[in-house]
Amino acid sequence: MEKENLFLTWSLIDFHKMIQQVEFSLSAKRRGFHLVTSEIEFHLPKLPKQGILNLFIQHTSAAITINENYDPTVREDFEQSMNNLVKENEPFYKHTLEGSDDMPAHIKSSLMGFSVSIPITDFQLNLGENGQDFCIFF
Repeated sequence: MEKENLFLTWSLIDFHKMIQQVEFSLSAKRRGFHLVTSEIEFHLPKLPKQGILNLFIQHTSAAITINENYDPTVREDFEQSMNNLVKENEPFYKHTLEGSDDMPAHIKSSLMGFSVSIPITDFQLNLGENGQDFCIFF
């Protein structure tokens, strides 16, 4: 599968102002699980004291999730588990024109999700205390 830029939309709900919405793209990535927190934060405005950030990934064969970043083997295990759960080249796949990894990517995307909502607390994304980051899956 050819690498391509990934488009996301963020919507910021500030409890004291109007909702903002912006579309942006992340740099092209190869297949796998990638940390993208700093790349996403680059595209965000100054955050309010309190609010909610919703990220929506505009791609049908990619997903976004929040997970641990303390131990990088978590991403490796996640990828291995997803590849074991949803295999390539299954004989029952009919959608094969875009390559053997395309249909599994659509299924994985649907299983993992295309949107996350994160609370904003004291002008920062409240991702928790365990080194959590945004992870993009292709």
